[in-house]
Amino acid sequence: MDIELKVTPDKYLPHRYAGASGDFNPIHIDREFAQQVGLPTNILHGLYSMAQVARACTQAAGGDPRSLRRLSVQFRGMGLPEQEIVVTGSENEQGVLALEAVKATTGSSRTPKPSWRPRSGAATA
Repeated sequence: MDIELKVTPDKYLPHRYAGASGDFNPIHIDREFAQQVGLPTNILHGLYSMAQVARACTQAAGGDPRSLRRLSVQFRGMGLPEQEIVVTGSENEQGVLALEAVKATTGSSRTPKPSWRPRSGAATA
């Protein structure tokens, strides 16, 4: 089974996500501050990117969020507002999904090789 999820966060998403998560770190919501500390612009919350990987896993399992038993990610890059993120992956013989979220415009890895295993008894898509 192959998986693909594409999402392009708008420029206001970091502000909405800050309110939802309680993480108001200025590198996420203040472009000028982010640039002063050496970033290209304000950056997405890492947990937002992780949520997109979880969303792809859930969709692969038929949309039931209870099927997501465990999610493990590594953050190795930065996602930027208004840049497409593509989550792709496939299932191996043991029923484990290996996924990668990549910024489509630069090809730089955002969350490489998270793995997901369906709950026992849960149907796999």
